[in-house]
This record gives sequence, C-alpha cells and structure tokens, in this order.
Amino acid sequence: MDLLNEAEMALLPPNEPSTEVPNGAAGHYLLGLIYRYTDRIKSAVDQFNQALSIDPLLWAAYEELCKLGAAGEATSMFGESASKCIQQLYSSPDVGPVLQASNDDHNTIPCRQAAESVSPRQLRHLHSNNAKDNSLNQNGALFSANQANNNGVHANLPFYNTPSPMATQLSGVAPPPICRNMIPNGQSLTSTSADASPRSTVKSIVQAPRRKFVDEGKLRKISGRLFSDSGPRRSTRLAGETGPIASISSVSVTGNGTNHSSKYPATSRLGSAAYRSVTVRKGPSWSTESLHESQNRSNLDDARSNTTTSSGSSPVTRSCDRDGSMIPMVRASLSVSKVASGALDVLSLLKVLGEGYRLSCLYRCKDALDVFMQLPHKHYNTGWVLSQVGKAHFELVDYLEAERAFCNARLASPYSLEGMDIYSTVLYHLKEDMRLSYLAQELISTDRLAPQSWCAMGNCYSLQKDHETALKTFQRAVQLNSRFAYAHTLSGHEYVALEDFENGIKSYQNALQIDARHYNAWYGLAMIYLRQEKYQFSEHHFRRALQINPRSSVIMCYLGTSLHSLKRNEEALAMMEKAIIADKMNPLPMYQKANILVSLEDFDGALQVLEELKEYAPHESSVYALMGKVYKRRSMYDKAMLHFGLALDLKPSATDVAAIKAAIEKLHVPDELEDDL
Repeated sequence: MDLLNEAEMALLPPNEPSTEVPNGAAGHYLLGLIYRYTDRIKSAVDQFNQALSIDPLLWAAYEELCKLGAAGEATSMFGESASKCIQQLYSSPDVGPVLQASNDDHNTIPCRQAAESVSPRQLRHLHSNNAKDNSLNQNGALFSANQANNNGVHANLPFYNTPSPMATQLSGVAPPPICRNMIPNGQSLTSTSADASPRSTVKSIVQAPRRKFVDEGKLRKISGRLFSDSGPRRSTRLAGETGPIASISSVSVTGNGTNHSSKYPATSRLGSAAYRSVTVRKGPSWSTESLHESQNRSNLDDARSNTTTSSGSSPVTRSCDRDGSMIPMVRASLSVSKVASGALDVLSLLKVLGEGYRLSCLYRCKDALDVFMQLPHKHYNTGWVLSQVGKAHFELVDYLEAERAFCNARLASPYSLEGMDIYSTVLYHLKEDMRLSYLAQELISTDRLAPQSWCAMGNCYSLQKDHETALKTFQRAVQLNSRFAYAHTLSGHEYVALEDFENGIKSYQNALQIDARHYNAWYGLAMIYLRQEKYQFSEHHFRRALQINPRSSVIMCYLGTSLHSLKRNEEALAMMEKAIIADKMNPLPMYQKANILVSLEDFDGALQVLEELKEYAPHESSVYALMGKVYKRRSMYDKAMLHFGLALDLKPSATDVAAIKAAIEKLHVPDELEDDL
C-alpha cells in the first residue's frame, strides 16, 4: 500500500523504543526494505545483515545487500558460522517438540510409500470401505497410536516437516480427515466427542456423506453374503504393502497423517490417505500412470510386498523394539546428522549462487560468469541462473551470447519474467524486430500487469521509431510499478529521442531516487548534458556512472569525450586507452582516440589508429571519412578522395552524407580558408 511510515511504526512502535523487531529475521528484512525505500541505506544494510545473522537461509536479505552493493563475500556469509547458526536454530531443545509434533502430525513418507505400492483398483475398493474402516473407537485409536510411538514407529520419519499450528490444541483429539465422504473417528452426525474442537465439529458436519445408514447387524449379513465366497479382501492384502513402518504395529494414517490403530487392517485407511496426499501433490500423473493395471500385476505386487514385510524392518527399528530407551537417542542423532548434512548442502549451493549474483551486481561480469559455470548442470540450466548469465553478457555488450542465454531461460521457465526487460533491450540492439514483437506479445499474454511486459512492448515501438507510443508504454510500466527503475530510464531515453531534455532529466532523476546505483540513469543524464555542451556536468555524471560500473568501455569512452571537450586532452587520451583495454572489440574508443590525435595534429598517430580500426569495423563509413580528412590535412588529395568515396559507398546516414559531400567540394580549399567559409 506504500504506507511506509505506518509500516515502520507497526514494526517499531514510537512509544516503545526498546521493543525488539517482531518475527525475527523476517521482521528485520521488512524493516530493511522500509529503510531502503526511504533512502536510509546504512540502516537498511544493518537490518539486512541482522536478518542474515538470525537466519542465514534468508536469501532475499542477501539479494537486497547485493543490489545495494554492500554484500560481503558469499563464502563468508554462508560459511561455517552460518552452518553453526542453522544447526543451533534447528537442533535447539525449543524447536525439538515442535518438530516432533510435526512428525506426528505430517507422516508423509509412509503415505508416499503406501501410495506407490497401492494400485488404483485396490484404491477404488478402499473408497467403498471407508465408512466401515472409520467406525473406530476414538479412545482405542489414541491408545494404539501412543503405543505405536513407544514402539519406535517414528524412528525413520523425516526431520524436516512443516509443524502443524493445531498440534498443541488437538493433542488429545483425532484430527478430521480431508476426504469429503468420511466421518471423523468415533463421531456421527448426531453426536460428537466431548473434547472435539469446534473446527473439527463443523468440518465433520459439512463433510458428512449423504447416504442411508444401515443397521450394523444387517450390514454384517450383507457383507457376509457378498464376500463369503471371495478371496481375501484387498484391504487385507494391502497390509503387507506399506513397508516396514506399517508392519511394526497396526498403525493407520487418516487424512492429515495422524496415527491411529484399528481392528481392521491398518493399511486400508493408510492406502486411501496416501492416495489423497499423492494426488494433491503430484496431480493426475500418478493415477494415469497405473489406471489400467491388470490383476496379475496386483498379485505380483502382493507377493513382493509380503516378502518386504517379512524382512523389511531396519536394524535401527529392531533395536528400538528390543529397547525402547534407545528411541530418543537414535532420533536425536539422526536429527543432528540430517541438519548438519542438509545445512552443508544448502550452504555450498548458496555460496556459488550468492557469489555469482554479488559479482554481477558489482558489474564484474566476467568473474560472475566464471562463478556460475561452477554450478552443476541441473542448477545452471534454470531460469534464474540463465537470466543472470544473460544480464552479464548484456553488460559486456556481447548481445549474441546474451540473446542465447535469455532464449534458454525462456525455455527453462517460459512463464518467468525475470530479466525479460533486459532481454527485450538485447533484441532491440540486435534489431530483431520480429522476435521482439513476438516476445512482447508473449509477455503481455503471460502477465499484462507486469512492468517487464510493457518495457518489452515499448522497446518494440522504439525500434520502429514510434517514440511517442513507446513513451506511453514505458509510462504504463511506471504506473504499474513506480519502483521499477529501468522503466523510468527507458522513458528518459524516449524523451531524449524526442529532444524533450527537460522531461528526460526528470525521468532519469526519478530512476536515481529509486535506485542510486542504477548507472544507466547517470549515463543518460551525462549524455543530455554532453549534448547541451554542459561539459562539467557531463563529466561529473559520467564519473558517477563509472564508479558504479568501473568496467564499462562505453562510459569510459564518453568520459574521455567530455574531457576532450574541456581541453584536457592528456586525461582524455589516458581514458581512451583504458576504454580500449577494457573492450578491444568496441570500435568507439579507438575512433575517439583518433579524433583527439587529429585535434592535436598528430596525423601519423591518427592514421595508425584508423588503419587498425578498419580491421575491427571494416564497414563503418565514419572511419573512412575521418581518414579522408586526415589525408586532406596532409595534402594527399588522391587518397583523401578515395576514402571519401569509400565512405559514401557504405551508405552512411543522411547527415553524414551531407558532411562527406561538403568535404569533397572543399577538397582543394586550404583549412584556413575553409574555416572562414
């Protein structure tokens, strides 16, 4: 809602200055965002660092530090201290009961194992028997569940489970099932348990089945006639298919995973609950994979599951059965080892991702690309990483490689908008109007309320020289997200194209108010001042842009041009040399260096630079035109006429054509008289 003062007061009440920030790391992160949006950068950095010190896995805080240019090296941020912090955070005694409750409340692995071993035909039969399987005694179910816990049933359960917020409230109540046509254990439509919570009572009434209730004696007679001549029921054959956990004691899992015992086969309800959990998480892929299994396949599964049941108990489980006192020790050792190994795995990945992103935000793009190459194949070929690779190539002015990386990112994550604004700018520089138009339409159809979509549309119109329409689309992006700095910068570029320098300056300044490290806006302001011949202002803004992106050959080149306009030729030549070394494939600094040498009347040096430049840019008309001027100054009119003709053959712009033709007409006029004319 952009009510930053109210948000800050909610986190830090003014009447209570000693109050801690609520909600730990997340609270410090939100407070850091508020400080950043209100231009209190130092306070924002402190809050983000505090958030990482509390929770080293809060990636968003490290990402904000990278954007602010204040992030430490990822090897230190996600090093041994972070690993110890994670182990203390997730292995502390305060967290233990919550995690134990989560194990009791979300028994996911047995559900998954049972679901993978149950065929759809068996599950259809299980759904028909849900009413019979759920007519349990609630007190007996709780007693059997506690007895199963004492037998070490949970020794093999996962450590990382989401704790249930109702775990403490429903400690003595059987949670309601998630299936709609099931009645909670020990309850009916007319009576509920005395200690049942209001939520479970309401849920049981709403989800009650619409069916006629048959007398229990009649039901026994009917079931006896129906199944007297048949083989064993599938619910009993499923008893061996739930693996070693179900074979230790007759434990079943209801809809939300709470353990209960039953006089019926345990896996009857275990299978149905597992089927629900799998279909919710994985969708229809699991069911369609085995919809048409034959009965022979089911019999083979039964034989295989019986073998597994007889010999499936792990050594840890057998030892826990013999000695119940070893259960807490084994569980604690497994938990600590899992936390330690998991922390090391996650932190090792975050070190690479974090260091690559930090270097990318510092515009050390070559180093960032080298770091990203250290990622495994499955992590490198993800949408986010490929987008970062594309941005790095874009900053290196390697548009072909940037386009390839962004194209792969689109294939990996076709609905992600990460970096798509930069991708559209890459296509703009490559003059790929058809592909840019297609990308803009795809992004608009994906999310028409995202600023990246409208930035792509604006670049499409700008490439077609329709700057007024492009400006409207960029302003639409600003309207959708006023903190999207790149949209303000692109609006400034369109104002400059329309020669509306006043509004262009306002757009660039708005971008800098959002992100002071957005060097594109500093560069845009400097270019406006350069065109207005305000060379001192231009130099200042070019230097600010160069401080943020110290490896940009383009910024160095235009800074040298500003210095040359200020008659500081030695500094200008030194800056051009740096620009040439920074990017040898960029012909612009070599051309500007030749211009400076011509102004210093060093014609031999200028011709040497231009001859070298022809190898890098053989089809650049301005190179041949400048060589023609140099030969004219040296009174070598034949070579001058030759190079002027070559420049015209390369089809330069209309203004360049007029300048070249004027130089040809004045070919034999001395320079002194030419200045007078």
